Amino acid sequence: MSSVPPNSNNNPTAASAGSAAGASTNSSPTFSPLYQQIKALITKSLQSGEWKPGEMIPSEVELANRFKVSQGTVRKAIDELAAENLVMRKQGKGTFVATHHEERAQFRFLRLMPDEGVPHPGVSQFIEVKRMRAPADVARLLDLKSGDAVIFIKRVQHFDGVPTIVEEMWLPGIAFKGLTAERLEEYKGPMYGLFESEFGTRMIRATEKIRAVCAAEGDAALLNIAVHTPLLASERVSFTYGDKPVELRRGLYLTERHHYHNELN
Repeated sequence: MSSVPPNSNNNPTAASAGSAAGASTNSSPTFSPLYQQIKALITKSLQSGEWKPGEMIPSEVELANRFKVSQGTVRKAIDELAAENLVMRKQGKGTFVATHHEERAQFRFLRLMPDEGVPHPGVSQFIEVKRMRAPADVARLLDLKSGDAVIFIKRVQHFDGVPTIVEEMWLPGIAFKGLTAERLEEYKGPMYGLFESEFGTRMIRATEKIRAVCAAEGDAALLNIAVHTPLLASERVSFTYGDKPVELRRGLYLTERHHYHNELN
C-alpha cells in the first residue's frame, strides 16, 4: 500500500489530519509530515475517549486502512506516541492506551527513589481537602481566572512508616467536582489513577522546578524533623491532552533515605 501524499487536495484524511495537527491560521503554508498528521488523529481519538485507558487500540494494519496510509506511516506515529507514554506496546499482545493504573506508570511522576530497596508507593495521610478560590499564582499556572474554584489537597506521604513528603495540590474545581476527602481516603490505588478513572482526566506530561530549601516550623512538625533541616522542594504542573494544565503540585522531600532520580535522554 502506498502512502497518500500529505498535500493532496483530494485526500480528506490528510486534510483532516492537517487540521488536527494545528495548521497555521495565517496565509503562510505549513508542512506537517504525514506520520505527524496521523499521530494527531490518533491522539484526538485518545482524547475523545474512543479508546479508554488500558484498552487495546486497533492494529497498525487496521489504522492504516482507516486513514488510507501505509502501515509504516502508522508505525512511526505510534512510535512517537509510545515514546510520549500515551500508548504502550505489549509484546505479542498489541498496543494499549497507557493508564496510570499500570505499576510502572505509578512512578513516572514520582522521582523520589529509596537509596536502598525497591521503589514502592507511599501511604498517604491527608491533612486537608477543601474547595477554595484560586490564589493568583495558582490561577496563572493552571490557566484559570483569579478566584476560580479549585480543589486544595494537603497530604503527607509515609514510606516504611517514615513521613517523607509534604505535598500541596491544586486542581481545577470544575474538572474535579465531587472530589472529597472521603473519596481520597477510601481510594487505595494511585491518585492519578483515581483522576483518570473517575474524573476522566489523564496526566500525560509535566514540567517541574526543583530547589533546595530549609524546613519551616509547620513542615518540620509534619515530617518529624528539626526546623531548618535541608529539604528538596519541587513545583510541578501536570498537563492533559491539548497541553491543558490540570494540576499544580508543590512538594517538600526529605532525602535522608531517598534521592531524586531522573533519566536524561
